[in-house]
This record gives sequence, structure tokens and C-alpha cells, in this order.
Amino acid sequence: MLSSELSILLIYGLITAIVLGLKTTGMVATMDMGYLLSSRDEKRTLDGMLGRMDRALNNSVVALTLIAPAILALTLRDQSSSNSILAAQVFLAARVIYVPAYVFGVRGLRTLVWTIGFLATVVLYFAAL
Repeated sequence: MLSSELSILLIYGLITAIVLGLKTTGMVATMDMGYLLSSRDEKRTLDGMLGRMDRALNNSVVALTLIAPAILALTLRDQSSSNSILAAQVFLAARVIYVPAYVFGVRGLRTLVWTIGFLATVVLYFAAL
């Protein structure tokens, strides 16, 4: 499996970018190009799977924002350990499961893996302190 927290952070960033690409593709398929090319001052709601993907993306960006400082601090301080690597791997696995669980509306699983990913983030902060 992945052997450094920084590699895991980069992979998670890539996964978040892929989710953004999927959301954008869905918007192109379901909305008129006039609206998509506009300044979007008129608010339109994304419904169903596309709406859930939008919310999963927003949550993923927040998770990325939270995890990055802890991993960067660990890397800069050269404080990587088997425990911090495991916490980063757990975070990544939880987030990989989270997005499809949210998009497909699997409520209990979505909440469980979100909680696991968040707790792994907290563990990384303690490791970085």
C-alpha cells in the first residue's frame, strides 16, 4: 500500500479532482450550455445523483483542506511513523468509500466512513503536534 502520508495526500487530491470532473460532466449533460457559460448569477439546484455528487465534492474539498496541514506538518517535521501512515491510509480508504456512498445514497455507510475519515484526520493532527 502507500508508504508516505504525502503520497496519500496527493492521491486524495487527484481523487477530488476526478470527482470535480465527474460533476462537471454531469452538469454539461443535464444543463444548457448558455447557463454553464454564464456567470451563473441565477442559482440552479442540482437534483438527485448530481446534487449528491456536488455535496460529496464540497465535503471532499473540506476534508482535503483539513487533512493537508497535518500531513504537510508531518512531512516538514520528518515525523512520519507507522501510526501516521496507517491513519493516512485509513483516511484515504474512508474517503474513497465515502464519495460513492454519498452519490448512491447509502446513508448509514456514508456516515460511518465520514466519521472514520474524520477521526483519522484528528489522529494525524495529534501525530503532527
